[in-house]
Amino acid sequence: MDPFLNTAISIVFDGLAYAMVLFVVSVGMSVTMGLMGFVNLAHGAFAMAGGYVVVSLMNRFGVPFPIALVVAFFGVGLCSVAFERGLYARFYKASELDQVLLTIGLVFMAIAAATFIFGPAPLPVTLPDYLKGQVDLGFRAFPTYRVFMIVAGGVIITALWLTFEKTRLGAQIRAAVDNRRMAQSLGIDVDRLFTVTFALGSGLAALGGGLSVDIVGLSPGYAIEYLVFFLIVVAVGGLGSVKGAFFAALVLGILDNAGKYLYPEVGAFMIYAVTIAILLWRPNGLFGRT
Repeated sequence: MDPFLNTAISIVFDGLAYAMVLFVVSVGMSVTMGLMGFVNLAHGAFAMAGGYVVVSLMNRFGVPFPIALVVAFFGVGLCSVAFERGLYARFYKASELDQVLLTIGLVFMAIAAATFIFGPAPLPVTLPDYLKGQVDLGFRAFPTYRVFMIVAGGVIITALWLTFEKTRLGAQIRAAVDNRRMAQSLGIDVDRLFTVTFALGSGLAALGGGLSVDIVGLSPGYAIEYLVFFLIVVAVGGLGSVKGAFFAALVLGILDNAGKYLYPEVGAFMIYAVTIAILLWRPNGLFGRT
């Protein structure tokens, strides 16, 4: 195969796998911030918690990988309800600065707790045999886990699209994101809706954290190290837009991978440059409300 074409395929393929991770973790953050206008910088901590749940269940208890992912999704999602009712709800009407201080404090508490329980070193994960090795797609072989990651991301995106576009819950969420007061006047319990959405978003973050362990690793610094990337996806896609989060993750995941692949000496410069250019062009994001 031509070297240039081979390199381009590698960049796009690895970028797609990385984009799926960004999307799964960021979409919940986008919807909850768009719905309630709450600045939740602790969203990455739920992704980190999901990663530790998956790794702990697999390494210590021998739980199969798919079951560990399901437990992380529901376990972290349900636990997040306690945080939402006990902490977040008290700050809904607080200033953005107070919300930032609350959630960034939760991030550092989560990092300290993870360091105390699991230690400062990254935790290894042993994937099942059927996710190791490579898959031959006819014209080239690709890492099996990255193929699985892209397929899993596609399934999650389809499920989210059906939920948001074809169900009553999805219609209520879209209505509340577009106009919260109008939704309330129509009898929608926005506070209860936010609790459900918050749990769903946190569960998705945990699922993304579990899926990403083999791609980006897992250490106590996960919650703060990748926070900026989750925020970039939300800002570029537009608050409250599932479609925007998907396209933003796709563009940024591939371009970030291309930058690091072709110009490793400049690190993540390309993703920040593209982010600035897009936000100068569309300050509310690609699919944000104007």
